[in-house]
Amino acid sequence: MSAPRPALRLAAALLALAAAAGAGYGLGQRRGTEPPAASPTPAAPAARKLLYYRNPMGLPDTSPVPKKDPMGMDYLPVYEGEADAEAAPGQVRLSPEKIQKLGVRTEAVTLRALDRSVDASGRVEPDERRVVAIAPKFEGFVERLHVSVTGQPVARGQALFEVYSPELVSAQREYALAAQGADSLKDAGPEAQKGLRQLADAALQRLRNWDIPDAQIRALTHSGEARRTLTFTSPAAGIVTEKKAVQGMRFMPGETLYQVTDLSAVWVVADVNEQDIGAVRPGSPVKLRVDAYPGETFDGRVSYIYPTLNADTRSVPVRIELANPGLRLKPAMFVHVSLPAGSAAPVLTVPSAAVLDSGTRRVVLVERGEGRFEPREVRLGARSARYVEVLDGVKADERVVVAANFLIDAESNLQAALGAFTATGGTPPAAQAASVVHRAEGQVDGADAAAGTVTLSHGPVASLNWPAMTMDFAVANPALQAALKPGARVAVDFVERKPGEWVITAVRPAAGR
Repeated sequence: MSAPRPALRLAAALLALAAAAGAGYGLGQRRGTEPPAASPTPAAPAARKLLYYRNPMGLPDTSPVPKKDPMGMDYLPVYEGEADAEAAPGQVRLSPEKIQKLGVRTEAVTLRALDRSVDASGRVEPDERRVVAIAPKFEGFVERLHVSVTGQPVARGQALFEVYSPELVSAQREYALAAQGADSLKDAGPEAQKGLRQLADAALQRLRNWDIPDAQIRALTHSGEARRTLTFTSPAAGIVTEKKAVQGMRFMPGETLYQVTDLSAVWVVADVNEQDIGAVRPGSPVKLRVDAYPGETFDGRVSYIYPTLNADTRSVPVRIELANPGLRLKPAMFVHVSLPAGSAAPVLTVPSAAVLDSGTRRVVLVERGEGRFEPREVRLGARSARYVEVLDGVKADERVVVAANFLIDAESNLQAALGAFTATGGTPPAAQAASVVHRAEGQVDGADAAAGTVTLSHGPVASLNWPAMTMDFAVANPALQAALKPGARVAVDFVERKPGEWVITAVRPAAGR
């Protein structure tokens, strides 16, 4: 007998459920036996190549193996790729933002003929060859003055004064008598005529030795009468620069009564510094300026370099000759002289502003690309107004820093200080950077432009814990020297370029000045 229909349905449902469960279990078992899918494995970091070890203080010193510097600090490793991102040993690297902020500007090292000039001061003096003194060669008295004031212009042959001399009158009479006697004894014997002629010639020579004019001698010969006075005339055209003659005065032989100077051409005697005299050549053209005529120049030429040196001023006198139309240049006038001293041959030059002069060495900063700058010590030669000859240290077409170079130089000291901080630990970098540039106020006691140094009596320096003292500083750039005159009250920024070498990088008037 068959089971009832509802029971059959229930059994069929249970069998289906069991089959489905068994299938799921089998599938699960098969999946469990398969290995899991491989997940991505991160790549191992590539080993960096060590290039060298650099000095922790930024000095141009490297080592292929680890070492310590004299202060006991470890040299820092430099890996491949880092050398391009940072400055090589002995270089300074600045970010583009800092370069723009500092206003860094460069200029190429080029070959050029130096348009050099030597500046000096001088004074106008009369041409000594154009000065004439009028001094009678006999004793007498000033009878009358035709030119009675100093400074009066006179022409050649113009009457100056008349003199009376008993000695002159006697000489004229002797000549007149001898000449008349020789004429009256034409019929006498040869011996008598010869004696009178010799006497007349001696009297005539005596008059000529006294500078009696030929016209007056001819008149004396013609008339036979001696003149009481003799007129002296000017032997040259010019200006009466000295007059000692006074009407009625007595004078002695050789006493100068008048001096006449031709000022149509004058001299300028310039005092050229000892270090510049080697560049001055006779015959060189000269430009001169006089305070009396602003904006106007006069042309002259070097005629003579004196063989002596003034020990007090360490200068050599140089004579310059020039025309003086209109007599505009007056003796004793002060003159500014510019003597060309350049060479026509081109030489390797850099702008003067590119040179950092510490007094003991001269350095330029060479651009190496990507914000890197390399200091180079250079040997200098001749200078012009804007450029200086470089004898050694740089090559043509290299670019040197001409603006903000002393700030980059200070930056190199800053990076050395930060390198020391990284190696040894210590104060925060901001505090370390702030301590690199120091400030002080004081008075300049002395300056040596040639050595590039100044002596400064300054107040306390808090950043260095210094008391007030007097000490020597180097000057970073010759342009700063102009503000560091003895006696000036100034505020200065300075850095320590190397141990014990303090360099002024900026100058301002002291507060309240």
